[in-house]
Amino acid sequence: MTTETGVADVFWREDEIPEACRIGAPLHQDSLLIDGELVRWKGATRSIRSAIVVGDANGAFAPQTLGSVPDAGLPEALSALSAAEAAYDNGRGIWPTMRVAQRIACVEEFTRQILAKRTEIVRLIMWEIGKTLKDSEKEFDRTIAYIRDTIAELKKLDNAGSQFQIVEGTLGQIRRSPLGIALCLGPYNYPMNETFTTLIPALIMGNVVLLKPPRFGVLLYAPMLEAMRTAFPRGVINMLYGSGHEIVPALMETGKINVLALIGSSRVADQLKKSHPKSNRLRAVLGLDAKNAAIVLPDADLDVAVRECVAGALSFNGQRCTAIKMILVHSSIAKAFVERMAAEVNALKRGMPWEDGVVITPLPDKGKCDYLSECVRDAVAHGASVVNEGGATLTETLFHPAVVYPVNASMKIYREEQFGPIVPIAHFDDIEETLNYVITSDYGQQVSLFGREPSTIAALVDALANQVCRINLNTQCQRGPDAFPFAGRKDSAEGTLSVHDALRAFSIRSMVSTKVDEAGKQLIGAIVQSNASRFINTNFIL
Repeated sequence: MTTETGVADVFWREDEIPEACRIGAPLHQDSLLIDGELVRWKGATRSIRSAIVVGDANGAFAPQTLGSVPDAGLPEALSALSAAEAAYDNGRGIWPTMRVAQRIACVEEFTRQILAKRTEIVRLIMWEIGKTLKDSEKEFDRTIAYIRDTIAELKKLDNAGSQFQIVEGTLGQIRRSPLGIALCLGPYNYPMNETFTTLIPALIMGNVVLLKPPRFGVLLYAPMLEAMRTAFPRGVINMLYGSGHEIVPALMETGKINVLALIGSSRVADQLKKSHPKSNRLRAVLGLDAKNAAIVLPDADLDVAVRECVAGALSFNGQRCTAIKMILVHSSIAKAFVERMAAEVNALKRGMPWEDGVVITPLPDKGKCDYLSECVRDAVAHGASVVNEGGATLTETLFHPAVVYPVNASMKIYREEQFGPIVPIAHFDDIEETLNYVITSDYGQQVSLFGREPSTIAALVDALANQVCRINLNTQCQRGPDAFPFAGRKDSAEGTLSVHDALRAFSIRSMVSTKVDEAGKQLIGAIVQSNASRFINTNFIL
């Protein structure tokens, strides 16, 4: 696509940026957190550049350099794995045997420390991935709320496990135990929040963690390293840097990873799971691809449908697995719907993340801009048009959103997950066409239905409930609230993430039992009274 607007008309000179939003001096993250120590890295580094292009005093624009991170390799990754093994110690280490209340206290201390770094972390999120200041703040705050909700849920879970059960002459106590070493790989679009939705439950349930930050959104972890080092026993969290293609499959091939927690692509997840030599010992917690559809029925309220589809398709530039990535609208209202979508999309403010009211911001991956441009070219070549003025034009890393219509099965964006600011729209005459689209998709995360006739909506819900894991009525596809289950069918997910479900995903039920006879009761009673066991006890956490 061609460039419509000059760079200076979109991007800012450094002296124009508000003082509070400037990134300041480059942050060179030069330490590795392994085995509870911040080890100075003296090897090669990887430069981190911003999604944002900045002009100098002479009017020359270039990507802002934010700093650097270690470009470590397999030896360092294996060292981190050894540290994790020692910390877990076959389930006998300090962390997995620690009382739940003590683990909670460690997580609370970690939370207290990173709260003091909020401004720095938010600024790094904004600059590195181009997320708006408002949404960067929301990501941080939502993460803190998630941690606190997880702690509250764990207290309920552990308190329930403090009770004994008697069934058919057997006395038993059932609690949840950790699984071992968890490898947590987060995504760049929510580099803090979605990473922490696996990291925190993995940790708080007693697992030890190898954490690899995403390729974009890596520097924000630098201000957290000291908190990770001091809040937890040594070896409980170990950071991995370097090429994921090099180190992650090699770690899996050792067979020592017990939990793979990945928010990413189904292709990568398949490869990593196959790399593990003992698949029965691997628990996978995966949030993967999605091609969520919106189905707009002839009786839909167009005000609602357009508003929700614009927000659902283009929040954070469409870089969300939960985004609406295909819109199927009934032919009888397609013309009106498309016209209104084009107008609403063009009304979205485009600019820098710190600007008030901005919605469309630069993309962190220049390669993504090239891919999106190719998707639009392919659609146009197969009969579609970009119906909003200026759509799909590119100004450095800012891709102006494109409403593409009419989309058909011969085009890449009909099935491929664009993960960016392209809004594909197709029309349909028979509702079976929309059901067939969802049924034949490789993915099954969510769908949005827009309509008002109860019997029609009811029939569609019944047809789709066994195809996707969430059906949104007259609202956009979304993840929250975090108390709700977040899951997917087919190639969209494995396991369920929510505050409630994640604690169970990173643990397994273990049981101690004995016969309900005098000897058994006396033994259990003595253990409980002595408070000597971290497993057999009736402690209640307030």
